[in-house]
Amino acid sequence: MLRPNATDRVEAMPTFSAHDGTELAYHVVGDGPPVICLPGGPMQDSGYIEDLGGLSAHRQLIMLDLRGTGRSATPEDPASYRCDRLVDDVEALREHLGLDRMHLLAHSAGTNLAVLYAARHPERVGGLALITPSVYAVGITITADVRRATALLRRDEPWFPAAFAALEAIVAGEATADSFQAVAPFWYGRWDETARAHRAAEDGHKNMEAAAVYGSEGAFAPETTRAALARFVSPVLVLAGEVDLNSPPSAVAELAELFPHFELVIQPGAGHFPWLDDADGFVAAVAASSFSPSGV
Repeated sequence: MLRPNATDRVEAMPTFSAHDGTELAYHVVGDGPPVICLPGGPMQDSGYIEDLGGLSAHRQLIMLDLRGTGRSATPEDPASYRCDRLVDDVEALREHLGLDRMHLLAHSAGTNLAVLYAARHPERVGGLALITPSVYAVGITITADVRRATALLRRDEPWFPAAFAALEAIVAGEATADSFQAVAPFWYGRWDETARAHRAAEDGHKNMEAAAVYGSEGAFAPETTRAALARFVSPVLVLAGEVDLNSPPSAVAELAELFPHFELVIQPGAGHFPWLDDADGFVAAVAASSFSPSGV
C-alpha cells in the first residue's frame, strides 16, 4: 500500500492476471513517458518507492506489487516466488500495458529481477535503470572488508559506535535481531527524522515467506546471465550511493561493467535510498541519463 504522503498522487491501482492466473496489482503515479518500477526487499510491496523523490513529475511511474505483496494476490504455488519465475510476471505486465518495449527501473533486490528480465527479453527493454542494485544474479561477491570500509566512511556520526559494533556481530555470524536494528543508520545518507520515519514504515511490508524463496536454489545462473548482458544493447543507468553499505560503489561498478552501454553514477553522500538523501540530485541523474525514455 502506498504511504500516506504519496496517496494524493496516485492515479490508478489497476490489476491484471499473471500467466498462472494470479491477480497482480500495480500503482500508477505521475505524468510523462512510462517507466516500469520493480521494488526490492526482496518481496516488499512497492509503496516505499512513493514518487522516487519527485521523478513522477517527469515520468509516469508504474510500480508493480510483486505476487504475494501489497495489493497483489498470493499465488497457489509458493515456488512461483523464485526470482527467475517472476520474470513471467513482468512480461505479463508489459503485455497488459500494450508496450512493445518498456523502460525498467528497479531498486535493490528488485534489480536481480530486472537483470533476469533483460537477459531473457532484451528486445523488450528500451532502457534499464538499476538503483543501488543487488549483485546476486550476476555472482558478484561483496566481501566483509568492503562493507567495513564503506561503514567507516560514517565514523564521525554520533550513532556510529553502536552501529559498527552491530555490523561486526553480523559479519562474525553472531547477529541478533537487535543487531539488524542497530545497523539501520547505515542504510541512509542522513540518519534524521525522515530516515527514521522511512525505516519505521517498512515494518510489515515484506512477505518473509516469499523472500525466503526469492533467491533459492535455481533462481540464478550467473554465468549465463553475464553472457546475455554482454549482448544487451539498450542503454543502462547504474546508480550507487556513495555510503551505501548494502550495495557498495565498487560492487555496483563491477555490475555496470557487464553491460556494453552503461552510465555509472555514484550519488555523493547517498545511502541505499538515494531519492530520500538528495531528491533533486537523484531525479536529475535519472531524468538526464541515456536510460531515460523520451516519448516512448
